[in-house]
Formats: sequence, structure tokens, C-alpha cells
Amino acid sequence: MAQRDRRIGLVGYGDVSVVHVGAIEAIDGLELVGIADADPAARERAEAATGLPIFASVDELIDALGPDAVHVTTPHDQHVGPSLAALERGVHVLQEKPLAHTLAEGTRLVEALGAVSAEGTVSAAAPRADGGQGAAKIGICFQNRYNRASQELARLLGSGELGEVRGAWASVVWSRTAEYYAAKPWRGRWENAGGGLLINQAIHTLDLVQWLLGPVERTEGLVSQKKFAGVVEVEDTADLVLHHASGITTTFYATLTAPIARPVELEVETENAYLEVRSGRGGGLTVRWADGRVDTFSDKVATAGGRSYWGVSHEELIRDFYASLDAPEPFWIGPAEAMGSLQILKDAYTNSGVGN
Repeated sequence: MAQRDRRIGLVGYGDVSVVHVGAIEAIDGLELVGIADADPAARERAEAATGLPIFASVDELIDALGPDAVHVTTPHDQHVGPSLAALERGVHVLQEKPLAHTLAEGTRLVEALGAVSAEGTVSAAAPRADGGQGAAKIGICFQNRYNRASQELARLLGSGELGEVRGAWASVVWSRTAEYYAAKPWRGRWENAGGGLLINQAIHTLDLVQWLLGPVERTEGLVSQKKFAGVVEVEDTADLVLHHASGITTTFYATLTAPIARPVELEVETENAYLEVRSGRGGGLTVRWADGRVDTFSDKVATAGGRSYWGVSHEELIRDFYASLDAPEPFWIGPAEAMGSLQILKDAYTNSGVGN
């Protein structure tokens, strides 16, 4: 069955919005019809760049255009409000990570969906923009789950071929500057970002770890400022051990203090193989079997715009989200699913006596 045409609004015209705009343009049947942003300067940039109708809020956009869906790409503390406003009016939502800037806000979104549909749908009392009655769906953008390396690793872990999983290692070693934070001051404030390195950069890897290896029951370790003390409030380095419900642990290190960004690493030791995931150009999965065999799976090259370290699979996730809208099931990466990574990083902040 061919996918129905969908009219889409964008809420938040910031850095990552370019990836969503590029993906929408690349996917047949999707049309970007308008943009909303609370910041007047962002509205001016959006109007100059796109020529589309521009609004100050998601409600104004929905009132004027009646879109089928909105993409929420705002700063972290502005995620839940627009998402709830759209869902309550029967408009589908695709929201950028993180789920929210605080656990309380994340919980508010999960609970608003209702106990039965907490995995990703909300009953809509008002007619949808397509004229029908039904349930609006929500997805959270953890696009690295769609990387070929992640998909192949998930397949192998589920197949039983690897034998017992013994533990894992993950790292995010990237570079940032004081100018990066000065350009968007919200990034360095607890009140707006909800954290630093873990919630803004390393959250994708935390999500992969808990998705692939199972829920994390306890987070041990601390976050700290190694480079940006006095520049921002939030952390730039984290040294953690994640204790999974299965009994295994993942050693996790992340920092923004490196001179250049290294590939993100995820390594898993199992009874029958050692598996290595590397991100970025030339990245993928290498499986080193105990019997000497070596299998490799290369990641796809990004087709949407944006920075390579955002991952290569925004378009894959967005395509899948729209393909799922007519199915009765919720989208598989909904708010309840996205709480896992948020809980891990907030536990790290609590351990360190920082954050909100």
C-alpha cells in the first residue's frame, strides 16, 4: 500500500532542524508546510531560508495550516509543551531527543499518554487534520538505532549465536569550544538543557547501550568539568559504570575535551565473539568470532543534511515513523522507551550532586 501524503509543520528552527527539513524533502509523500519558533530571530531566518508560513507557536501553526504532524526540534526545555499541545489536538509528533530536560517533564509526557498507550499513542478527541478520528502517535528521535551496525548488532544479540553476553564498553570522545556554548547559551545551563555532555551528545550512545543490552538498574560514577568550568554550568566529562538488570556491566566514558572528535565506540564481549561498533564515515560493525572468522557490516552514508556525528539515519527513522502511522500499534520508540536513557543520565547527575 502506498504511503499517504502528509503535511508537516516544524517547531523550532535551530541546528538539528536542517536534518529534519532535508529528510522531509527527500521522502516522497511528505511536505513541509510551515515553521513555528518562539524566537523572533529564528523566525526571520526561517522565513528567509524557506519562504514558508512562519508562526510564533505550535498552536498558531496548527490553527492556520492543520498539519498531519509536527516535528519538535526546539531546545530541551521546550520539548514537552509543544508535543503535548499537538497530541491533544490529534496531530502526530516526531520529537527530537532528549525526551525532556527533567525527569518530571518526561514523566508528565508519558503519563499524559495514558497507562494503556504509554508506549506512544494518545487518544485524540478532536478530529485529526486528515479529517478522521483516531489516535495521534509520537516518536522520539533516537536515529542511531537505525544505523546498519546497530541493527545488525541487535539481530546477532537476539539470535543466540553469540552465546552469553559478558559485558560492554562504550565511549563518546568529542570536542567542543567555548564559542559553541556562547552561540547558544541554553546549551550550558541546567535550567534549559537539563545537563551537558550526557544529555546533549552522549545520550544516543546511552540509548543504544540500554536498548541492545537491556535495562540499566543502577548507574555508578560521576560527571565533572574538566575544560569548561567557569564557562558553563553543565558537565563536559563522565566516567560511569552501568549495571544492567541482566547482571552485566557497561563501562562508559564520555568527554568533550578532546582536540578533535573521535568515532563513537561500542564494544560487546560475548561467549562466542567480540563485537565492535564505530560511528562516522567508514563506520560500522566488526564481529570477531572466537573461531577466527571476521564479519563486517558498513554503515550507510547520510543522505539528509547536518553534521556527520549526528548519525546517518534520521531519514530512516522519519521514513519509518510515517510508514507506521496507519498501523494500530504505537511507534516503537515512544516516550516510555525514551525514559531509559534519561533515567541513566539523571542518575549520574544525582550521584554527582548536580543538575535538576
